Amino acid sequence: MKPNISVTKVETSKVDALDFNNIPLGTTFTDHMFICDYENGEWVNPRVIPMGLIPTHPAAMALHYGQAIFEGMKAYKDTEGTPMLFRPEENAKRLNKSADRMGMPNIPEDLFVEGLKELVGLEHNWIPPTDGSALYLRPFMYADEPFIGMRAATHYKFIIMASPAGPFFSKRIRLWAEKQFIRAAQGGTGEAKAAGNYAAAIRPTELAKAKGYDQVLWLDAAEHKYIQEVGTMNIFFKINGEFITPELDGSVLHGITRASVIEMLRAMNFTVIERKITIDEIKTASENGTLEEAFGTGTAVGIAYIQEIGLEGETINVSDESPVGLEVNDTLNAIKTGKLDDQFNWMTKVEKELA
Repeated sequence: MKPNISVTKVETSKVDALDFNNIPLGTTFTDHMFICDYENGEWVNPRVIPMGLIPTHPAAMALHYGQAIFEGMKAYKDTEGTPMLFRPEENAKRLNKSADRMGMPNIPEDLFVEGLKELVGLEHNWIPPTDGSALYLRPFMYADEPFIGMRAATHYKFIIMASPAGPFFSKRIRLWAEKQFIRAAQGGTGEAKAAGNYAAAIRPTELAKAKGYDQVLWLDAAEHKYIQEVGTMNIFFKINGEFITPELDGSVLHGITRASVIEMLRAMNFTVIERKITIDEIKTASENGTLEEAFGTGTAVGIAYIQEIGLEGETINVSDESPVGLEVNDTLNAIKTGKLDDQFNWMTKVEKELA
């Protein structure tokens, strides 16, 4: 049975004041948000309400013990103007995997997906019409029980908010291979989308940018030689005609775009290998000419083409072009916007009555 979601609409939308050709990154939010509360062992009172502040007790456990997780996804419109979601069930599954790792309750997948549909159906006018743009969706869960003590909370909030977004990267990116700070270690929270993972990445990312780089290339915690991720993205290298991406070893996020790109590359008859890969291997491939291209994959960026990697006083040249990455990106975008047939059955239509 589908959840019964109440809806309270704003009297006047702010969407007419938005310049879709100049969308500020991460600071513009739609008129409404979806909220649900976890109390007495169950999720209750699912509702869409006007976007606004949330009363929070200073002792809310998320503020002190870090029980906070999130997802990232996007809504698009197809060629007929129908709002579309890209693999929302996979986001629901991943949120629950993060919840398991962080000692938080699972949220029913149907509640997650129906909450998305209700919100996106109401906010469909906020979906940007320009190529490369979309309505960014941020589902998140946090512990809001007021308690000072080290245990799992008993009260949580699950919220979905939405923000129109333009293209993320407009140029090829330069990476700094980080050998002091780490993103994740075996047995840690690397494969969870825990808020604390991203907090720990802020300082090293700022240091990399001060050196003139765009993102950090994260290496393993023990030996600082095995590649994990790039910024908040998974990463692919094309070496001697084959694609290699770091294996999911517990320290690497199970990227939904990553999984989709692997499926797409294999459908294009490329070999895709998931295994450990060292920074020295990439350096050698660059020097002998077998490193053909590399790109990052993620919800926010789609495909980000990699130009070079900085490493302790030297530079690893990757490529000036990414022909396969470009084809993958164009194909993904075309599927998401209904310009190509969805041969992988990835897209979900928002069939709610549109506001």
